[in-house]
Order: sequence, then structure tokens, then C-alpha cells
Amino acid sequence: MDLFRSIPVMTSALSASALPCMLTLVCAWLALGMMGWLRPRSIRFVARVLFPVGALVCVAVAVVAGVFLATGQVPETIVLPLGLPDLPFHTRLDPLSAFFLLVLGLAGTGISTFAAGYFRSGEGPAPALLGLHYHVFLAAMAMVILADDAYLFMVAWETMALSSYFLVTSHHRIPEIRSAGFLYLVMAHVGAICILLSFGVLQGGNWHFTFDAMRGASLTPSLATIAFLLALLGFGAKAGLVPMHVWLPEAHPAAPSPVSAMMSGLMLKTAIYGILRVSFDLLHLKLWWWGLLMLVMGLFSAMYGAIFAAVQSDMKRLLAYSSIENIGLIFTGIGLSIVFETHNLHLYAALALTAALVHALNHAFFKSLLFLVTGSVLHATKTRNLGKLGGLIRRMPWVAALALIGTLSIAGLPPFNGFVSEWLLLQSFLFTPQIASSFLNMLIPLGAAALALTAALAAYVMVKFYGVIFLGQPREADLVNAHDANWLERLGLGWLALGCILIGVLPQFAIGAAGAVTHHLLNQTVRPGSTMWWIAPIAPEQASYSGLILLAGIVAVVGVTFVLVRILAHGRIRRTAPWDCGYPWQTPRMQDTAEGFGQPIRHMFDVFFRIERHLPAPDDAAPRYRVAIEDRIWRGVYRPIARSVQWLADVISVLQGGRLAIYLLYSFLTLLGLLVFVL
Repeated sequence: MDLFRSIPVMTSALSASALPCMLTLVCAWLALGMMGWLRPRSIRFVARVLFPVGALVCVAVAVVAGVFLATGQVPETIVLPLGLPDLPFHTRLDPLSAFFLLVLGLAGTGISTFAAGYFRSGEGPAPALLGLHYHVFLAAMAMVILADDAYLFMVAWETMALSSYFLVTSHHRIPEIRSAGFLYLVMAHVGAICILLSFGVLQGGNWHFTFDAMRGASLTPSLATIAFLLALLGFGAKAGLVPMHVWLPEAHPAAPSPVSAMMSGLMLKTAIYGILRVSFDLLHLKLWWWGLLMLVMGLFSAMYGAIFAAVQSDMKRLLAYSSIENIGLIFTGIGLSIVFETHNLHLYAALALTAALVHALNHAFFKSLLFLVTGSVLHATKTRNLGKLGGLIRRMPWVAALALIGTLSIAGLPPFNGFVSEWLLLQSFLFTPQIASSFLNMLIPLGAAALALTAALAAYVMVKFYGVIFLGQPREADLVNAHDANWLERLGLGWLALGCILIGVLPQFAIGAAGAVTHHLLNQTVRPGSTMWWIAPIAPEQASYSGLILLAGIVAVVGVTFVLVRILAHGRIRRTAPWDCGYPWQTPRMQDTAEGFGQPIRHMFDVFFRIERHLPAPDDAAPRYRVAIEDRIWRGVYRPIARSVQWLADVISVLQGGRLAIYLLYSFLTLLGLLVFVL
């Protein structure tokens, strides 16, 4: 944290008025959304002018949030003259909200820049509507993070849900997209109801809706548990935590790629912010089993997401399930932090929470990068099906190079950013023997094994993702016409790829930013190290890591190898055909397919899948073998609920006779019932 505070900062006037600056920037996003109506049918004006300006606003948000974290400012509050009588909007900027605004600003910059080059004429809704929904979405996420009362929080939360729904259903004429949007909206409102009920319990019986009143409320352990469980359900539904994950693999493929990147990279983080706000700020009482429940749900979600990602043949569904995996890792770190905190191991609690926060930042970078990569591939090839791709590294070298950075990052390989947060999380698991509970000491180490298995599966998934899309030969003849991303798309991808590299090589700054949050919530910070070369979160004798030294070693080994090979070969390059296994006629059909790549996982973890195989007839002239994989949770839990709701709606619809006299009779009977109840 001391290293982070040593960054040169802007003027003290900016740091002292960070919250007014943030609110002004939110208004700027809203103004950009409205400015689209100046030229409502001009995609060039909306995409090429408003979106780049929106990216500059994202940069400003990141700068203000970074300055606030670096200078260690005290929380700022402002009561806005908006809302209802006696219910004005309360806003607050503290280290927790500043960190997530930093995530929003940094990743939002790359996404908005890419979106400026992505959207074309005739794609999606009217350009003015697209610009309005997009920038309202950004503003709503920022206001969720800045809200300091339940009223403003829920207004911003619902605005975020509705604006993202309209973005998801941009191509609303397609029935599958309408269905995915409806499922997303239903799950969003179910989660919102749980969050609203949680705030109601947190009030503690008073009629004050501010978070300050909730912080001062005295709740019994049973009421605190109810509030926590409701918050876990509500925010877990938005985050895609299993078993509330069913909307996520449907909505992400339906949305345009920049919207998918915003939803996965940014919107899911508002749910992480919400559970942290409730668990560590509004609830002073914590029980150890809350953390264990969150840890188990997080680990199961991580493994579940990785397993399902491995068997997907749609590149955006693959990334959607990968988001479930990464969100599970974040919840695992939060749960482990609660377990440590309830056993008075504050330093280890800060370490686990730091791992969760840094992974949230990392996920915003590499998952946004990969979703935008799928957008470039989709524009160049007109398909999301992995079985129809291949060999694009020759046609799309820029996208392939930047996608490789995102792939290595999400796979958790050093010296990229994904390794740092997973390394910190593993370090947290190594300190669990310090917990004075034989039951937890027996159970939690199993989580370390599950974490290692999940990391291996994630790497397997990313080998499939990158290899099937970019390596090998084109599986379709039309792929020879694929084109690389335009300069705006490259700029957005490059920004996110640069973040993946810098956080991996210089993790001190990300850990320092997270340290400001842990100091605020736990009054404890881990040490990112006293130099630019090493990080030692607990102590140098425990564990140390240096991204700079590792990167220098990799560059040195590659350089020395290149020089030696060139010298030994006397500068000559000999080209020869690769080993062909005795079969010289290589065709794209001989390459491993996406389905074939995932077949071992499908066999090993078949208990998770409901598989339907369609076999061709023996005399079929054009035989095709097809496998349909379905989520057992969807079929076993949500489909019966949907059928029950439909049956109940059909029963109630009988009351809708369409005659005014019948409706007046219902009103009269209702009044009689109320009078009888009152008397």
C-alpha cells in the first residue's frame, strides 16, 4: 500500500472533491446517451463520435478513482436533491466503491473504444437507442457503486438491469434472443427482490433507508443470517453463481460482443461489490459458516463453469461458462476471508480478500478482451460455431496476437495478470491450518485441491478456445475472406491486453489498490513488497513473486536460444513438412474438432450433463452424428418451475372473462373482504 501511495498524483483539489467529479462524469455519460438523438439514424455519429467520448469519460472515472485510492482520502458523502419527498438520494465514495469504479473505468475504456469500431449500420436497434442504452448502462453501474441508501441503490440496480436487457435484445426479431432476454430479465428481478428484502432486514425495524442507518442497526444473529442469505441469493443471481447461473450462458451469446464484454467484465462486478458492501460494511456481525457456505458455492461454481466451458462448441457460450468459473473463484476468496475474519486471523483475511479483489480486476481485463475478440471473429467470419473456424491466425494476425495474451492470462500462466490473483488465492489456502477448528482444517484443504483442478480445467478450456479458432487450417472455405480488426477495434483490444501484461508484471499497484479496500473494511493490509521487483504478501520467508524478473528470464531464454540457433545454423533456415503420422494428405477434417477436444471432459464428468445422442441410420447417405448437452440444473430445477408458473397463469387467466360487470364484482367482493378483515 505504501508503494501504491508513492505514485505521483494529481492536485489535492481533485482528491478532495472526488465524489462531485464522479457524479459529474456520470452525468456526462447520461448526456452522451441523449446526444445520440441529435442524429438518431447516424451510426457514424453515435459510434465514431459518442463512443470515443464515452471512452474518455471512462478514463476520467479511472483517474479520479485511482487518485482517491492513492491519496487515502476519507469517505465523501453527498445528498442529492433528487428522489422522493423525505427520501433524497444519498451518495458515498469510499475505498470499496473507488476500487470498483477503477475497474469500471479501466475496462470500460477498452470496451467503449472497441465498440466505436464494432457497430455497423443496420446492426441492432436505431443508433440513437443503442447509444442511449449503452451509456445509461455505464451510468447505472456507476450509481450502483456510489449509492449510499437502499432507495438509490435499487433505482440504479433496476436501471442497470433494464438498459442491459435492451442491449441484450438488440436483435429482438430473432426468437432465441427474445427468449434469452426474457430469462435474463426474470432472473434479474428475482435477484432484485432478494436484495430489496435483505435491505429491509438490515434496517433493523427503523424507517431509515440509508446505509448509515443500516451500519448502526443492532441485528440478532438470526436476523443477520437472513439478511446475509438474501443478499447472497440476490447478488449471486446477478453474478451467475451456481445454481442461479442459468441466464448467463443464454444472454451472453445473444448480446452484441461489446455488450457481452460489459456484462461479463463489468456488470458482474457490481454483484461482487454488493455482496462485499453487505458482508463487510453493513453487517458488523459475521458467522463462520457464512464464509464456509460462500466458499463451497464459489468452488462448486468455479468447477462447474470450467467443466461446462470445456464441452461448448459456441465460442461465446464457452466464455460465458468461463465467467461462471472466474466469479466462483472470486466468491471463494470472499468466503475464505470471512472464515479467517471470524477466527480473528485478520492478516490472512486481508490476503484472501485481496486475492478476490485483484481477480475481479483481472477478470474485467482478460474476459472483456476475449469477448471482444469473439466480436472481431464474428464480424470476419459470420459464425460463432467453433466447428466452422480454424486457421485465423494467418488472416487475423492482430486479433490472434492480442487474443493469445488474453488466453494466457485467463489460463493463469505467468507473467500475466491471471496468475497473480490465483497465486494469492492459493497462498490464502495454505494458511488455513492457522484456523482453530478441526472441522475446518479437515474440510478447507479440499478446497485447495478443487482450486488446482479448476485452474487445470481452465487452462484446458483456453487451449481449446485459442487452438480451434486460430490454429490449424480453415474448416470452411469462406474463412479465406476473413479480415483483421479495424484500427479502433485494435486500439480497444490493445488497451485491455496491455492491462493484462502490466498487472502481471507489476502487480504491486493492483495489490496496493486492493490494500486500500482491505484497510477500510478489515483495518488490515497485506504487503505488496518494498521494491518494484518482488511482492511478499505476508512475509518474504513465506512466499514471494516477481513478475518483472520472470518476464526478464523468459525474454533472456528466448533471446539466447534465438541467437544460438542462428549461430549454429549459420543464419540458414531449413523448412520441411511436419510429421504427418504416415498420412500425407492433410485436410481440415483431420484436425481435432471442438466436440472432440471436449470429449474426455464429457466422459469424466458425465454426471453433470444430460446428453442426447442422435445416431445416423445404417443406410444414411449423408450420416451425421450429433450430441446435445444440456444443463441438469436447468432441466431439473428451472424447467419444472417454469411449467408450474405457466399452469398457475393458465388457471388465473380464467378470471379474465373480459366483461366489465365481472371485474366490478371482483372489486366489490374485495372491498367486502377488507371490511370483514378490518372489523
